[in-house]
Amino acid sequence: MTKATGKTEETAAGEATPRKHRVVVLAMPQVIPFELGIPHRIFGRAFGPDGETLYEVVTCAPEPGLIASQADFQLYVEHGPEALAEADTVIVPAAYEPDELYFEGRLPEDLARVFDHVRPGTRMASICTGSFVLAAAGYLDGRPATTHWHWADRFQRLFPSVRVDPEVLYIDDGDVLTSAGVAAGIDLCVHMVRRDHGAAVANDVARRSVVPPHRDGGQAQYIQRPVPETQFATTTAARGWALDRLHEPIQLRDLAEQESMSVRTFTRRFREEVGVSPGQWLTQQRVERARHLLESTDLSVDQVARDAGFGTAQSMRQHLTAALGVPPTVYRRTFRATTDTAC
Repeated sequence: MTKATGKTEETAAGEATPRKHRVVVLAMPQVIPFELGIPHRIFGRAFGPDGETLYEVVTCAPEPGLIASQADFQLYVEHGPEALAEADTVIVPAAYEPDELYFEGRLPEDLARVFDHVRPGTRMASICTGSFVLAAAGYLDGRPATTHWHWADRFQRLFPSVRVDPEVLYIDDGDVLTSAGVAAGIDLCVHMVRRDHGAAVANDVARRSVVPPHRDGGQAQYIQRPVPETQFATTTAARGWALDRLHEPIQLRDLAEQESMSVRTFTRRFREEVGVSPGQWLTQQRVERARHLLESTDLSVDQVARDAGFGTAQSMRQHLTAALGVPPTVYRRTFRATTDTAC
């Protein structure tokens, strides 16, 4: 039997061991069940090298007991808002109450008091219109944030101090993270696992959940043709071909040839399906390959640059600094320090 004592757990023998990172999910009235379940699925399937679970996931509500969901059933939530006091990360999924939130941009007094339980420094995150809750509670003042594209204009009107970007899948602003709707919430949670424990753990979670291991937060929310119409050829084969050859020079015409299309047609189809240009996509994939190699191998920076397809260390340095804000050597040193000490 163990007893939680801050950042450690005390065993029956009196030995102190690091406790698991505690994720608390706030279920509000009219919560969307799919989004409520995302943190449990993603964080709950994150395992360490010895098979140990890396997170404890707890659901709480403004008041414990039955709450209405957006589906045709109710949910029983055992924990009340006091669970937030023990959270290392708080996640707020989308819900369609209260009305004051979506029409006036404010939380009712009883709901506002819920956030009094949150400790300073707790990581806060939202899925879809959960961003309205974080904004009304004051967590997004002066910060960049996103939400579902359909609600973005209203979000900006109600919270003019928030720097709203309606185009992206999610935004990581350090201790506050926001995401767009539904699937972007999965992307955000996988991203947080990756940030906490590295690419290997995050990729394992993604494989178990049968979702992409990483979608860059800056990818477009709204893609004109996310599921290609059956009468149109897709660009899937070209993407698979490119992923097997990231270490080689890849020209736009090479990609177009894989689909037997003209460069112009291929470029248009690619953007419609993926949301970015072929060149932007290739750079994203090479950045991801470089990140993985920097995290998981002892290859030199020059070798990582070659294997990821950047050619030279200087080129990789420019691209990683643009995408991640730090050069390769700092990324490797910082990330390894983070994963070595992650609880």
